[in-house]
Amino acid sequence: MSDHPDYDRLSALRADINRHNYAYYVNNESTITDADYDALMRELQHIESDHPEWVSADSPTQRVGAKPDKGFVTVSHPVPMLSLDNAFSDDDLQDFDRRVSERLATFAPDIVETPNTQDLFSDHASVDNSITYCAEPKLDGLAVSLIYENGQLVRAATRGDGATGEDITLNARTLNTIPLSLMGSGWPAFLEVRGEVYMPLAGFDALNNSQREKGEKAYINPRNAASGALRQLDPALTRARPLEFCCYAVGQVTGGTLPKSHWGILDTLGRWGFKTNPETRLVKGSAGCAQYFAQLGEKRAQLPYDIDGVVFKVDDMGLQARLGFVSRAPRWAIAQKFPAQEQTTQLLAVDFQVGRTGAITPVARLAPVFVGGVTVSNATLHNQDEIERLGVGIGDQVIIRRAGDVIPQIVKVATPATPHVPIEFPLDCPICHSSLERVVGEALVRCTAGLYCAAQRKEGLKHFVSRKAMNIDGLGDKLIDTLVDQGLVNGFSDLFRLSKDDLLALERLGEKSADNLLQALEHCKETTFAKFLYSLGIREVGVATARNVAQYFGDLESLYAASIDQLLSVPDVGPIVAEHLFGFLQEQHNQEQIAALLSLGVHWLAPVAATGQPLVGQTWVVTGKLETMTREAAEARLRDKGAQVAGSVSKKTTQVVAGPGAGSKLKKATALEIPVGDEAWLIAFLASLDTDAGI
Repeated sequence: MSDHPDYDRLSALRADINRHNYAYYVNNESTITDADYDALMRELQHIESDHPEWVSADSPTQRVGAKPDKGFVTVSHPVPMLSLDNAFSDDDLQDFDRRVSERLATFAPDIVETPNTQDLFSDHASVDNSITYCAEPKLDGLAVSLIYENGQLVRAATRGDGATGEDITLNARTLNTIPLSLMGSGWPAFLEVRGEVYMPLAGFDALNNSQREKGEKAYINPRNAASGALRQLDPALTRARPLEFCCYAVGQVTGGTLPKSHWGILDTLGRWGFKTNPETRLVKGSAGCAQYFAQLGEKRAQLPYDIDGVVFKVDDMGLQARLGFVSRAPRWAIAQKFPAQEQTTQLLAVDFQVGRTGAITPVARLAPVFVGGVTVSNATLHNQDEIERLGVGIGDQVIIRRAGDVIPQIVKVATPATPHVPIEFPLDCPICHSSLERVVGEALVRCTAGLYCAAQRKEGLKHFVSRKAMNIDGLGDKLIDTLVDQGLVNGFSDLFRLSKDDLLALERLGEKSADNLLQALEHCKETTFAKFLYSLGIREVGVATARNVAQYFGDLESLYAASIDQLLSVPDVGPIVAEHLFGFLQEQHNQEQIAALLSLGVHWLAPVAATGQPLVGQTWVVTGKLETMTREAAEARLRDKGAQVAGSVSKKTTQVVAGPGAGSKLKKATALEIPVGDEAWLIAFLASLDTDAGI
């Protein structure tokens, strides 16, 4: 085939077009006129039309060629796409640099720098023994994984939950900054490239102008627009959006080698056809990081894309490997976020929402304002004390603050309205009109109606079905609202009385969804005593407390018979929690709900006795940040050995394990003269228990 003149011309055309695309989309250089480029593309299309058997997936003509997909398939990432820890100040960054240095010092007394990088430090006249970091702008887009086999793009996927994502290969192929085949040579047989898909600000503005001209709703911010564009079922729609891809790392690599520094890897990826960020720099130590962060912060408003911070990574890949990972984040990288952004807007009104425990929360309704990357129209006012502290009234001009995903809040009054219109807290529940109460010592005002209040019933049901509770798939917030509003569900047990006819009568719920929900309800009936207790939504009883109560009493009958003094014997249960537990369990309506749930098939296996385990009767507390294992893993190991694990330190605590960042719990343990060990001590202690047990 290679001796056919048309095929030789086809190969040359593809190479030329790919070279021009790389120059234009990656390097922002025009190497050919639009007319000449179009002529090359038409010639290529003509040859492929005459010889369809020569069309290949990596041809420039195939950026859009597939039919709309019916949905996205879930795929697993070869290596998990971990999130990063955050720093919000220079002090946080210094702590990160100190932890990196201290940990590396345990491996080798001298930190060896990556070779041939000293001349890259444009902002540093001398090179010391500080850690070298690669500093990159943190693009505000959508993380994506690209897999190349023998230089050809075979799969693209969203980050998803880090372990699995959605297969978006057809859509990713439409982006000119994602190479369909790698340039140059020397690439591994299997290469996973990671980066961010984002929408440049100019493209975002043009897209919104087009939306407005068509009378359609404008997009809130570039990130949302990019995410929505990348998840279109029709790749042609994705192709029409101004998206770009910028790489920032590699994942799994087999059948080849890469440079031994992160900087070198980015440089190599650039030579293979990927766009890298031109603002990336090498810096030295926490001082260099702070200087880069300040400089980029000043330049942020002039950048042609949105960023929400800076990512710092240890440059030496060997040192990265030594540092390893903790929980769901690498020890060798951190993201420093820019400070919260503030804007001024008008407070139009205040609504009062009722939560699961009856707490009345005032919510400010604002004149919409763009702040921190989104349009904000609501903000929490927390409670009556906060309203009085702010001195805020209806009609005031107020300053709104939002940082990252934090709930917007009113910082202060900028310009008071004239005359002042005070915010009046309701005298009774805004939903059921029952009386309100404010417990001495608490800031919150609560509705006294319990589950008889529709708002509390809805929020209680949402908690009951949540993942850490009964974990019932298919029961979303809107469906629960509908079930309560139509009188189909008035308590937890009513969920298990729903019939298929009940569900099919609801708007927008099809037969398959109804079947899936009924199956999920049946499946969740087998649970654990701890999850069941947590699902009931007892005030102040979280996951850890529910687990300790279940482990201490073992069964429902013993818990029903427990006095307040007996409840106080449970690790992590103080006087307030004991009062809430006792009061809930003595309430007849709650007993009827529990009995109904059991009669409808909700059950759990009897707990396995921990007798014979070495830590039976002991109460442990794990605090701070562990680095070799997660806190959850450490607590699980301790429970396996028979210990009770509490969330707070008291006189009943046997032992405290404290990692970096331990605060009030460590201080209290020291004051009470309770033994304290670090993570290394815990690992050695658990190993000794395994040895004694003959493991």
